[in-house]
Amino acid sequence: MDIGALIRQSARRFGDKPALECEGRVVSFNEFDAATDRIGNQLIAQGLLPGDRVGVMLPNGIECLVMYYSLAKSGLVRVPLNENDTQAQNSYKLEDAGCRAIVHNGNRPPGGADIIFEADVSWLRDNAWNGPHEQCYVPRDPEAPYRLGYTGGTTGMPKAVTLTMRGEHAEVANFLIDLMPDIGQDDTFLHAAPIIHASGAYFLPSFARGARSLIMTKFDAKTWLEELQSTKASYSFLVPTMIALVIDVPGVDDFDTSSLRRLCWGASPIPPSVSEKAQRIFGKVLAQSYGQSEAPMAITVLQPEEHDRIGSAGRAYTLMEVAAMDEDDNFLPPGEIGEVVARGPLLMKGYWNKPELTEQTIRNGWLHTGDLGYLDEEGYVFLVDRKNDMIISGGSNVYPREVEDALNDHPAVKEAAVVGIPDDTWGEIVHGVVAVRFDVSEQELLDFVADRVPKYKRPRSIAIWPVLPKSPAAKILRREVRDKERERLGR
Repeated sequence: MDIGALIRQSARRFGDKPALECEGRVVSFNEFDAATDRIGNQLIAQGLLPGDRVGVMLPNGIECLVMYYSLAKSGLVRVPLNENDTQAQNSYKLEDAGCRAIVHNGNRPPGGADIIFEADVSWLRDNAWNGPHEQCYVPRDPEAPYRLGYTGGTTGMPKAVTLTMRGEHAEVANFLIDLMPDIGQDDTFLHAAPIIHASGAYFLPSFARGARSLIMTKFDAKTWLEELQSTKASYSFLVPTMIALVIDVPGVDDFDTSSLRRLCWGASPIPPSVSEKAQRIFGKVLAQSYGQSEAPMAITVLQPEEHDRIGSAGRAYTLMEVAAMDEDDNFLPPGEIGEVVARGPLLMKGYWNKPELTEQTIRNGWLHTGDLGYLDEEGYVFLVDRKNDMIISGGSNVYPREVEDALNDHPAVKEAAVVGIPDDTWGEIVHGVVAVRFDVSEQELLDFVADRVPKYKRPRSIAIWPVLPKSPAAKILRREVRDKERERLGR
């Protein structure tokens, strides 16, 4: 079954029942099916061919999901563009993916030499809900590209992960088997996080089981509690930063949150104090899902009753295998730290147009995650560090190289290292350390970088050192910088 068939099947099963709600607008299962058919056929009419890539930069809302699943029906490949990224970053993605079309929020990034069709959200609204309704169906090989997901890179430009319909099926199956097995027609999934990121992964399994998806256009902790109370939502997804903000809302204990059966979380570690307080307020409902762009969302799962295993990312999903390997790709026994590896139908097909990098990352069928950790005797995974130095702040990935490049553009900066400092609210905050050629203030450097990187990647603080430590090969020892700054700051 392809994804379009799953949408049609749910429409037949659940008909005029509410499928989506956002800011008072309600769309039924039948209406969503028809809207995705109309837009899918419109895209084909523009001359787009199966396998063509389409950039999508839309705000949280109903039309964003309509666009995503119109592409699924029409055999086209989704390339999500992030509204919070810079124009240059989104332009790079358009060019790298060779996008043939773009549908955007009215603020189109420049570039895209191959684009033959362009539209904004008003075109989407005008064409999705009115006019003839003919079924849109373009068959797609389960191993062909279904969507591209751009992940950051430690060496400069981001790289695209090629995900297939086979992987999408596996993600849905894993969620319905292990993470949300009892979701059904009487349930509401409250989407508070961006659809472009993790929250969007929960739409399709919810839709398949007849649950309503309630979408917040932007997150606010108190509003989330109010929505939870008024709608009696039973499922939601928040990153740990959001959970920390929710449990600190004044009067949080006065809200009725008894309807919540599963509060899914992921994207970064959760401080034990936040987990404990959240469980006191909401009950044993927290469920962690660990994954990465190359194996979206579903490598391991930590069930609500397992949250006393502090520091564990859970055990492998039903359709996944997980292990730890040494540097020679030998399996390690329980308790020994190595690189966490994963195998299963969820894995990416590879990196878009980067076969050598794909071969380095997937070896003998195992995805090498770049995370260091170990498994215990019962198969629980414990992550202890990252092989690369990616920072996860508020659930968003921040790769140091991009921020370091911005700092190095300042004439006073001789060299720079960017590291993550633990933070109870954000998981980690971005922190810069520089050696300088002449006197410069921390505030001047912060202001300088603020004009060059997205807000969520900006350093919160900058320290000035006489010199940065280096390896014999003259490579800055970022981990040594990180450890010293964490010790100095008491974090």
